[in-house]
Amino acid sequence: MPIKNSNRGARMASKVQTLVGEILRDKYSDDEIVSSISLAGSDTRGGTQFVKLYYYIPHNSDQDAIEKRMNEITKNVRFELASRMNQKYTPDIRFVYDDTLDRAERIDELLKNL
Repeated sequence: MPIKNSNRGARMASKVQTLVGEILRDKYSDDEIVSSISLAGSDTRGGTQFVKLYYYIPHNSDQDAIEKRMNEITKNVRFELASRMNQKYTPDIRFVYDDTLDRAERIDELLKNL
């Protein structure tokens, strides 16, 4: 029985995150909305077929406008990703807002008020 490599998904997610970061920098640096986000992490689902890319945004940014714009560019980013990856298949990607910083601030505020 072959040994399953459990790190394959994590390596794929990391590679996709790095390449997508480069794509956003190279292709969307003039876009105010896209250039304001930062990729915070990545995760795979369904083996290596789907990669979630977590991003965070600066304070006081319009989260709805950013989410809409990220959904608009996903197809083009994936197309560019396919040209940069040296693989037979390119995973589907999805941009997801990472609210970890918001939750941490809420926890800090609650602790201050104790």
